[in-house]
Amino acid sequence: MKKPAIDIHRDELDSIGVEIVPVKSLQCETYPAHRDDHYIFIVQQDGYCLWELDFSQIPLTGTAVGFITPGQVHQNLDFDAAGGWLVFVTPALVSPENREIFDNFTHVRQVASIPAGDLLFQLIPILETTLGQASLALKEELVASLTGTVTTMLASHILQSEYPAGPTEGRKYRTAARFKQLVAENCKDLKQVKAYAALLNITPLYLNEIVKEVTGFSASHRINQEILLEAKRMLAYTRLDVKQIAYELGYEDHAYFSRFFKKHTGVTAVAFRNSKPLFVQS
Repeated sequence: MKKPAIDIHRDELDSIGVEIVPVKSLQCETYPAHRDDHYIFIVQQDGYCLWELDFSQIPLTGTAVGFITPGQVHQNLDFDAAGGWLVFVTPALVSPENREIFDNFTHVRQVASIPAGDLLFQLIPILETTLGQASLALKEELVASLTGTVTTMLASHILQSEYPAGPTEGRKYRTAARFKQLVAENCKDLKQVKAYAALLNITPLYLNEIVKEVTGFSASHRINQEILLEAKRMLAYTRLDVKQIAYELGYEDHAYFSRFFKKHTGVTAVAFRNSKPLFVQS
């Protein structure tokens, strides 16, 4: 029997790439199971909440944090007078080091208890206030910096969690996690699904089926998104020109890279760079 389609929510964040929602505002709302193309971080000050992540129920009690990665099927089941925030973050603002931690602990340990006086409870309101200031000078730089600090603290808590690391959800989840790791390490040199399938000793068709089932996205989509994230970072944070960036990402034909970038983002690489004040124009 064919499985019912699960909605993927795309492009819901604005151009700054971060949104904060108080948990209390969601206590009367529930949403059907779906996937998002961004991270969701749960920062809970008190109370109790229950989530379903990839069909497993995950509770958070008291002061705690949790994370949901792009592509995970999730649903909020219960908020029992919980206080805190949900922080929605585009993958481009999560460092490769932190993304690796979140990827490695997906389906293994996605929640952690934290002290009542943790600095996160001070940082989130600062980030929230910064997001709300429309005319703030260097706003994007401040948001990116604060978001980097917040996500690093969250990754640190997951690493140090006293919650026991549970068993992974079978071979498919482990294969998908290994595939994501291989893509992060090799996307500049390997851009075909068949190359990763060979590294994993499985067929390209089976690899694509696994990745699609676990994340909701195809294997080629994951490869393309990793390349695009690296390209966006180089465009925003370096002075390399488009031809140099194409070369750094493993493209001998910079015109092909330019077409690839526009096809998947809707804008040219130059237009993307010019839209980002984080890049200091010469």
